[in-house]
This record gives sequence, structure tokens and C-alpha cells, in this order.
Amino acid sequence: MDYQRSDRVGDRLLEEIAELLRREIHDPRLQWLNLTGVKMSKDLRHAKVFFSLLGGTGDREPALAGLKSASGFIRSRLAKRLNLRFVPSIDFLYDDSEDEARRIDALLDKVRE
Repeated sequence: MDYQRSDRVGDRLLEEIAELLRREIHDPRLQWLNLTGVKMSKDLRHAKVFFSLLGGTGDREPALAGLKSASGFIRSRLAKRLNLRFVPSIDFLYDDSEDEARRIDALLDKVRE
């Protein structure tokens, strides 16, 4: 199976954004944020960055608002750190797979009883 360039760039993008969130962005809305993955377009111009909230606590709307307000700063820092012709546009999306897993576990527990 090929490990495509878009996958490699997505992995690097995830690392860099996580580093920026940890060291340079001090927004309290992003305190319990966990980046879960990146989906890059084949032309490397668009990135979907998926996030969840640690412990499943809190409302996702303030975190999404914090990420959107920081997206310009994140893109400018990525332009300096990554050796790409174009810095991808970044869309932040909530990853609900953890919530879905909890819901399925709760249903399975009900069935077992």
C-alpha cells in the first residue's frame, strides 16, 4: 500500500498544529482539546483537522470557535515551518467517534443486563 504525499503532509501538519496549540496558543477554550487526525486533499490545498475534547467533557462549540479564531495564526506559523508551495486552508471538525463508542458501550451494557 502506498503512503501518499498527502498522508505524509497531513501527519506533519498534525504534529505542527499540536505543537502550536501546546506552546504558542493560550486560549482557555482550547485547554481540553485533543487533535485526532487530518484528512488532506490530494492537491494539498485543503486540510480537515479533526479534534475531540479530552474526557468527553465540555461543549464543542467554544472549542470550535477558539480554533476558528486561531486558524489565521496557525496558517501563518505553518507557512514558516513547512516547506510547501501552498499552505492549506484548514477546516476544524469535531470528531464524534469517541462519543459514538461510548454510546455503543452503553447500549451493549444495557443488553447484557
